[in-house]
Amino acid sequence: MTARNPEPRLESSATDESLADLLSPYTVGRDTHLNAPAFVVRPDEVRAALSTLRGAAGFDHCSCVTAQEYENRYETIYHLRKYDDPTDEVSVVVPAPKSSPVSESGSSVYETANWHEREAYDLVGIKYDDHPDLRRILLPETWQGHPLSRDYDRNRPQVVRYDENANPVGDDDQRGETMFLNIGPHHPATHGVLHLETVLDGEQVVDVDPDIGYIHRCEEQMAQSGTYRYQIMPYPDRWDWGGGGLLNEWAYARTAEDLADIDVPEYAQVIRTMSAELSRILSHLLAVGTYALDVVGDFTATFMYAINDRESVQNILEELTGQRLMFNYFRLGGVAWDLPEPRVEFVEQVRAFLDDLPTRLEEYHDLLTANEILQIRTVDTGVLPPAVAKQYGCTGPVARGSGIDYDLRRDDPYGYYDELDWDVAVEDGRDNYARLLVRLREIEESAKIIEQCVDRLEDWPEDERRVQSNVPRTIRPDDDAEIYRAVEAAKGELGVYIRADGTEKPARFKIRGPSFSNLQALPEMSNGEYVPDLIATLGSLDTIMGEVDR
Repeated sequence: MTARNPEPRLESSATDESLADLLSPYTVGRDTHLNAPAFVVRPDEVRAALSTLRGAAGFDHCSCVTAQEYENRYETIYHLRKYDDPTDEVSVVVPAPKSSPVSESGSSVYETANWHEREAYDLVGIKYDDHPDLRRILLPETWQGHPLSRDYDRNRPQVVRYDENANPVGDDDQRGETMFLNIGPHHPATHGVLHLETVLDGEQVVDVDPDIGYIHRCEEQMAQSGTYRYQIMPYPDRWDWGGGGLLNEWAYARTAEDLADIDVPEYAQVIRTMSAELSRILSHLLAVGTYALDVVGDFTATFMYAINDRESVQNILEELTGQRLMFNYFRLGGVAWDLPEPRVEFVEQVRAFLDDLPTRLEEYHDLLTANEILQIRTVDTGVLPPAVAKQYGCTGPVARGSGIDYDLRRDDPYGYYDELDWDVAVEDGRDNYARLLVRLREIEESAKIIEQCVDRLEDWPEDERRVQSNVPRTIRPDDDAEIYRAVEAAKGELGVYIRADGTEKPARFKIRGPSFSNLQALPEMSNGEYVPDLIATLGSLDTIMGEVDR
């Protein structure tokens, strides 16, 4: 795989200066971020600055929005990228005074900022003028205080009041009699504790509002309480327990390693790449198996086939990591240990799985993609045009199913991906069927990557098998150093923002889960369709609520 953007990033360039000229009417200063040029914008010029960057500079991907509180101010950071070149990044920093933490909303420029700003208001306490729906998103409306604010009282009792849901289109004269339908939060089709507040006109969906936060655990706050080297790494596995744990660990490792300037030996990079792709297969098999349940009620064949194949992958990862669910295998600077002994048996175990996989994938296609019932349920349902997907910051199979050729393994290369021969799976169907095809094709591509990694590991000279670099026992990045880094997780772009304060713990730790942005696009894909289509569309997103709620 040849990287699309092989040139290294420069901290200062002519492009940065052109951006400075472009943003000069709105900026009051510059900031230093390790991953991108950062411009400080007045809180009443957010919309203008973001519109300029999107329209004139081509930054069409609002990857993440981070909010935080300092001793003397509040701050919102919009992390912007380009779908055509994610290494071209810029950060828009918006300070707000302590006495009145208010700034303009960016949701009119990037739809995905809607949920991100609601989360910032909920957890940190920043308010956004002209936001279309500024209310809490993870915590109940009756919650007292903001958990990530500096003066939050953790011992304050909370009384959560139950209020009857209001029908958002009940007074619409153009519609007939509507019915409010609760789907979830305890329903198998919602793939976790997700509550869909759904309004029906007959059998058609006229409004759906994902109600999230049922398993919010304040993972960011827990990470901010842990040390970089030893205490944070166990948490990422818990963001996606469907099989993407190693990919989550890599998101944190990549960010912290770049922040602290830690190298990773080439041998360890190969092991990371192999194990990450096994983790991707683990996740996609669960997505495919549960989708058969959602759409055609196929439990005895497809679902059990997928679970059986997952067991084979989990056996491999258990041999490698010692765990079947929460792997905790990555370490800053490498991995915890080498391949298990005897190496020959482990390599044979991996090759046996890879040899059997093509036949198994043919069976999945026979059972699913060639299934007339599934085709009727998924072709031309849940349609997500690429322009809308970009507005909501969709990534991963959801974006690639809409024809968006975006994959950080190739476009912002890390690990060993740019040394291997593989392809990015993209489909232009834009519907539920296309997203299923992408995941099945990605399993094939992951198998290619794993096979090439195994070939290299098998022949690697014994005296050059370094699994970790020399990492300081205590890691203290420079005070006020800031960075955002991301990896291509099973469900899309999984990013982490860290701000250091000179201690061995982060001052701010922000998680950008791909499912958070993908789920926000559900109403765009479902309104006007039927209830069964809504279930098929939700399943096609492969949402994991631990990653949404954190």
